[in-house]
Amino acid sequence: MITITYYLILGTLLFFIGILGTLTQKNFIKFLMCVEIAINGVNLNLTAIASFMADASGQTFVMFIIAISAAEIAVGLALAIIIYRKFGNIDISNLMENLKNGDKI
Repeated sequence: MITITYYLILGTLLFFIGILGTLTQKNFIKFLMCVEIAINGVNLNLTAIASFMADASGQTFVMFIIAISAAEIAVGLALAIIIYRKFGNIDISNLMENLKNGDKI
């Protein structure tokens, strides 16, 4: 039988993989994917705890988080398209250099 500990360990592992990815990735799309992995790790932990406590409010909260996360990704992908059209790549380090030089998005 799988206990809540396994879910919490998996959710925490997903969260830290996502955070590590956001700190190391230079590609904007990969950065957004790592943010989503971190959010899904939090969602897994929240769902596991809500299920363990037999409370549906935690699972309802996860549904709101997923909806907000989908909107966040839509805005992030729109920004990625605008950045690519303006600068020709979506490398975060190049974007920072271009913004320091006075270029606007």
